[in-house]
Amino acid sequence: MPDTPDSAVSAGSALTVFALAGIGEIAAGDDLAALIAAAAGEVLQDGDILAVTSKIVSKAEGRQVAARDREQAITDETVRVVATRAHPGGVTRIVENRQGLVMAAAGVDASNTPDGVVLLLPADPDASARALCAALREHTGLRLGVLVTDTVGRPWREGQTDIAIGAAGLTVLDDLRGTTDASGKRLDVTASAVGDQIAGAADLVKGKTSGNPVAVVRGLGRLVGDLDSADGGASRLLRAGENDMFRLGTAEALAEGYAAGYAAGRAAAPAGAGDAPA
Repeated sequence: MPDTPDSAVSAGSALTVFALAGIGEIAAGDDLAALIAAAAGEVLQDGDILAVTSKIVSKAEGRQVAARDREQAITDETVRVVATRAHPGGVTRIVENRQGLVMAAAGVDASNTPDGVVLLLPADPDASARALCAALREHTGLRLGVLVTDTVGRPWREGQTDIAIGAAGLTVLDDLRGTTDASGKRLDVTASAVGDQIAGAADLVKGKTSGNPVAVVRGLGRLVGDLDSADGGASRLLRAGENDMFRLGTAEALAEGYAAGYAAGRAAAPAGAGDAPA
């Protein structure tokens, strides 16, 4: 492929994404920031963003629990059932978990763990990201951003991708509402979910089976800021249920609609209607 002429590259358009090798297996109590900093060596630069797989954050925080029945662990982490679907292997549950995330199985993971043990998501992914970001900045002396990422499916789309479930030191929602586009037209809706976009890009180099749980994303220093001026962490990307047009699965929406219609019909019926005859 021929080199791209410098004149064809706009300022700030270059993006570099690479995985950090050599982090190894993580155990409860490990100093994750020190391990990441050691793996990075001198490679990190000011304005870099580190995308860290939630699995190693959970392991370092001791979020492994004994669970003979993974389904019970999912139930324990569930706040609200969004949708269920039976299949030959059991029932898939899409739920809202304790962290406010809507995902399959509440984020409970049984892969890469000993038999009889499951891995829960960090109890507070934004707090985990803040602690990790602060420690990495201390180790390196650099202005870094941190994302804690996890893998999810998406409505209407096949396959899975990574999203940001925790964030610190960077903007995760690039709100362009009130600005104008290249034609001078006002933007009233556009708010780019850059936290999720960065997480997805990082997953391309981390992979699922490579054993590289941390990636560095370079070229987006404009999104990296002070820890105390971050825009609310990845929780800012959560849409409240009452604002979600698709907050329920089909079966759940039908059941809720039936119950509401039945109650309305009972309330509107004449007194005594529907009573059993004497």
